[in-house]
Amino acid sequence: MAFESLSEKLNAAFKKLRGKGRLHEADIKEAMREVRLALLEADVSFKVVKDFINTVSARAVGKDVLESLTPAQMVIKIVNEELCALMGSTNAKIKISSKPPTVVMLVGLQGAGKTTNGAKLAALMRKQQSKRPLLVACDIYRPAAIKQLETVGAQLDIPVFQMGTANPVDIAKASIVHAHKHGNDIVFLDTAGRLHIDEALMDELKNIKAAVEPTEILLVVDAMTGQDAVNAATAFNDALGIDGIMLTKLDGDARGGAALSVKAITGKPVKFAGIGEKLDQIEVFHPDRMASRILGMGDVLTLIEKAELNFDEKKAREMAEKLSKNKFTLTDYYEQISQLKSMGGLSEIAGMLPGVDAKALAGASVDEKAISKTEAIILSMTPKERENPDILNSSRKKRIAAGCGLQVVDINRLLKQFDMMQTMTKQMSRGKMPAMLGGGKMAGMKNMKGKKGMFGF
Repeated sequence: MAFESLSEKLNAAFKKLRGKGRLHEADIKEAMREVRLALLEADVSFKVVKDFINTVSARAVGKDVLESLTPAQMVIKIVNEELCALMGSTNAKIKISSKPPTVVMLVGLQGAGKTTNGAKLAALMRKQQSKRPLLVACDIYRPAAIKQLETVGAQLDIPVFQMGTANPVDIAKASIVHAHKHGNDIVFLDTAGRLHIDEALMDELKNIKAAVEPTEILLVVDAMTGQDAVNAATAFNDALGIDGIMLTKLDGDARGGAALSVKAITGKPVKFAGIGEKLDQIEVFHPDRMASRILGMGDVLTLIEKAELNFDEKKAREMAEKLSKNKFTLTDYYEQISQLKSMGGLSEIAGMLPGVDAKALAGASVDEKAISKTEAIILSMTPKERENPDILNSSRKKRIAAGCGLQVVDINRLLKQFDMMQTMTKQMSRGKMPAMLGGGKMAGMKNMKGKKGMFGF
């Protein structure tokens, strides 16, 4: 998880402060020393760390803080505010052209994830802003680059424009004409990268920029490369004048130094973050929310947005009505756990809840094999059986087991778990909220010790 190491060290430093009733300047200096070490270990630029510590220290040793009734909370508040400022304070959006199509030129080194994350971004723009994106294959050098773009485009149902190994400048210009003709209002140019920055690469990118005058130049950088990501951002910005940055593989970097350094050094905001390998694992980068996550304060707004994107409003209303009438069926059972699965792993969700230790849930995730078995069992039932499982006698269970390739014992286990869920929904409808986590286990979730939850076969 991004920033996991940094978050642990910062919270350890603040825990010491909370243990003191009153703070003295020496306490602040000791805490700032630990914060400095934590940031440096997170691969944050030395200059950025130095400026950050000086700013926080100057504010933290003020009279208002030292004489506050809750000085530790005041220090954490200052660190939170300065982290936000370090990453850009507010989310910077993609500029949308007043005359379609908006042209987004994706640039970056080879291996940063331009092709896949460009397609993810196109899908995100379609989902959140109802755009009609077009992906353009301008990388004619990397083997299978065009095929890769066509593959992810097909998976996301986004059209791809390509002209084989023609001149990338000509491809870019032709794609704009194509977009006008076919009603695509946002175009993503997937340009070539290199293993390192060289003159030939920059010249080609400059020529494409001059030919199509992109609305936005978005640099894609691999967060796991740490300070190399910041160096690449500086070089591309000097040569092209980038408008923003997309950090990829942020989920694989427990340090997160690139995210904290790149804005301060280049002056260009991080606009998006790739947070996983799946094609829907990309999110808008909100500095304030990220700062809140780093300090263990949760990110409820992002959690709400994830829920809104993944849960069908009409189905949610229908489900609420069924719950109120205690009419929760096996079909509903499966649909709910599938929607939860689409929101991501349990540790990812927990990390957005204030006061929840996401590390304690490390590795916890939806057991996809168990979900598949559950789906197979339910789909092998008749509609009548799904609505009223009480009619499932021995012969019906044998038929279902044969239909899904499982055993009768698996059918019985699912039915027992379903009875537990029905009991829980009855309690909820009476205003009694049972503990979803803790003593029991979240349905369909496997914890890090390998124990199985309500869908665990």
